[in-house]
Amino acid sequence: MTFDLLAQDPATKARAGRLETAHGTIETPIFMPVGTAGTVKAVSQHTLKEDINAQIILGNTYHLYLRPGLDVLQAAGGLHKFNGWDRPILTDSGGYQVYSLSNTRKIKEEGVKFRSHIDGSQHLFSPEGVMDIQRVIGADIIMAFDECTPWPCEYDYAARSLDMTHRWLQRCIQRFDSTEGLYGYQQTLFPIVQGSTYKDLRIKSAEFIAAQGREGNAIGGLSVGEPAELMYEMTELVCDILPKDKPRYLMGVGTPANILENIALGVDMFDCVMPTRNARNGMLFTTQGIMNVTNKKWSTDFSPIDAELGGHASTFYSRAYLRHLFQCQEMLGPQIASAHNLAFYLWLVKEARKQIVAGTFGPWKDRMVKQVMTRL
Repeated sequence: MTFDLLAQDPATKARAGRLETAHGTIETPIFMPVGTAGTVKAVSQHTLKEDINAQIILGNTYHLYLRPGLDVLQAAGGLHKFNGWDRPILTDSGGYQVYSLSNTRKIKEEGVKFRSHIDGSQHLFSPEGVMDIQRVIGADIIMAFDECTPWPCEYDYAARSLDMTHRWLQRCIQRFDSTEGLYGYQQTLFPIVQGSTYKDLRIKSAEFIAAQGREGNAIGGLSVGEPAELMYEMTELVCDILPKDKPRYLMGVGTPANILENIALGVDMFDCVMPTRNARNGMLFTTQGIMNVTNKKWSTDFSPIDAELGGHASTFYSRAYLRHLFQCQEMLGPQIASAHNLAFYLWLVKEARKQIVAGTFGPWKDRMVKQVMTRL
């Protein structure tokens, strides 16, 4: 994987870059739709590619390990062949999923023992094992195994967890560097900065991660309940330390405003379930603001969902028709809404990139944060 930094906004720390992977080019800043179990919920691969123009999607190690399982994935030739997606894929190591299973998991130096949410069977995720699993899945970018601490979090716990995450990272790197990809192309390992919302821990972690010299770096443990101002403070602190010539991935973030503000701080890559999860409940993000399409006010609005956005889902269907589908609990409703929201997120980062290249990102961002978060 290679990364070229192409432009820097003069008024902020926003950057435009280009990532080259075995499965194609990614222009940053970029938003990555979340396809947890090998599918972006309610959205076909054709729609992702042709209408939304997603440049990269996510898979999740924990979910794919449990279903369909490694035997099936390896027999298929990896996740790209299994789900028919021929563009880049990133896999989350499962650390966050294990974190969310707090009642059924035990964290030790060896790794994490947990019970499957499907059938209660017991499993172990170790740093080495998670590298091997992600080799089988075959994503272009794979994540180190870490512990995602909750918020709020006691300082002593955060410090102990951070030290263990760093030890786990060294084991991940050793295993990754001593093995090869299974399907004839290169994979890339991203370490993850942790440290909760404690400045000294974040600085310590960012310095340790930067010293590993990997091709890209991630920032984890944010957007887990802390105030947005704290998220921005930690992100800026870390981005100022991580290498400028490597992509920076802020995991699990967030709202359109979160994305724009973090681009301004120097983040290049984002993912979040918000656009698809909110879509399934009728919340739409548009170029004019946020609308709840189930509200009665849209029942006779026959204008397109978002005429300015372009794309099939956003311009072919009317707001009134989409509301009708939700009222009738028709499956097509969440499908259209999900495709629209993802198209909006991809439009937002593409517009941000244009503004960065033009040197006008700062004032545009300030205007857009207010506009896209307005309730319609």
